[in-house]
Amino acid sequence: MSTGTIKKKYIFAGTDLSGIRNRNEIKVIENMQEILDEYPAFYPDVIAIQDVYALALNMLPARYSQQFSIVLREPVSNEMIRNAIRKALVRVMNNPTDQIESPGPVQW
Repeated sequence: MSTGTIKKKYIFAGTDLSGIRNRNEIKVIENMQEILDEYPAFYPDVIAIQDVYALALNMLPARYSQQFSIVLREPVSNEMIRNAIRKALVRVMNNPTDQIESPGPVQW
């Protein structure tokens, strides 16, 4: 799928909505390695990483912002982010999406 096609999906009534992002997305990404390091026996594949990311975001209150928006307060703490990642990781570990053996650690 081309970038142009993806961008078209974020257009409504001639307004580009692609710049509106959940601020927690980056926070989850920034904290995932620290939490994964707590589980050295777990070697996530691409699907497991995506599942942990999506589940963690779903456990957190959304904090959407757009370019030039003012952030008045940040009620989602780093500890809340890390706890959501831990819960998501345990859930993924307990519910694997496939039965094939993991090839080893994912390189970050």
